[in-house]
Amino acid sequence: MAIPDFQTLMLPLLRLAADRESSVSDSVEHLANDFKLSQEERATLLPSGRQTTFSNRVAWAKSYLVQAGLITPTTKRAHFCITERGKSVLSNPPERITIKYLSQFPEFRKFRKLGEFETSTDESQSLELAQDSALTPDETIRSAHAQLEQELADELLVKIRAGTPAFFENLVVRLLFAMGYGGSVTEISKALVGGTGDGGVDGVIDQDILGLDRIYVQAKRYADGNTVGPGAIRDFFGSLDRFKATKGLFVTASTYTASARETATMLSKRIVLIDGSQLTRLMIRHNVGCRVEETIEIKKIDEEFFE
Repeated sequence: MAIPDFQTLMLPLLRLAADRESSVSDSVEHLANDFKLSQEERATLLPSGRQTTFSNRVAWAKSYLVQAGLITPTTKRAHFCITERGKSVLSNPPERITIKYLSQFPEFRKFRKLGEFETSTDESQSLELAQDSALTPDETIRSAHAQLEQELADELLVKIRAGTPAFFENLVVRLLFAMGYGGSVTEISKALVGGTGDGGVDGVIDQDILGLDRIYVQAKRYADGNTVGPGAIRDFFGSLDRFKATKGLFVTASTYTASARETATMLSKRIVLIDGSQLTRLMIRHNVGCRVEETIEIKKIDEEFFE
């Protein structure tokens, strides 16, 4: 089954707390067994790689129950137990505990700061959607971040396609420098081959600081819908042969046909293909053509501090 969302976990976690004083780690194991999660589902990590998705959702379920006064932390590290209010809820339990259900409790409304909003109809609808969301707050942040990055990638691609072929070649070499290949951005003009006698190669990048190995680059801007076919890959392969090169990088702002990708894998030289989508992701990761607008830090309690 799919990993349950954190709201689905709240009622089972409350029932677990009613049986005995529990720790978060014990609850994770117990609930994983109850939901019959596979080893793969139990081991699935958050994008940060520091915590499993399931344990993160259990922790958020516990946090929300605490804020609503249904469970309370104990003196033991990361342990909690049920409150009288929690017992009252279990005496006539809902089918599912949700954020909307917890909003009946004043402490939880204060926690959610619902009273701050003088909501219009649109804002009320947005609030209802937020209450019904299956995502934890940090998952919501990651989802919003992914959406912002996708919008940025789309904008970057529009600007790239509006530029000149020379600008595109410069951009590709600049990106490779930002990724740690070659030298510095002051040496871009040296890396760009340019001219009609480039032999089908637009740039030559040193793979190591001594220049013992080199990457030959072909940059084809191409408009959206103008895909790169196998002929262009074979032509690039011939150019690499003339330079006695063993590896090459073909970059386009468009996409590749399936046969072009198949051709690249079958040839005797290593040719890496980067399409427009991959290109913009790399640009965002290495801050090429974009910059950091704002940094948000997500902090969590340091349990060891309170021991």
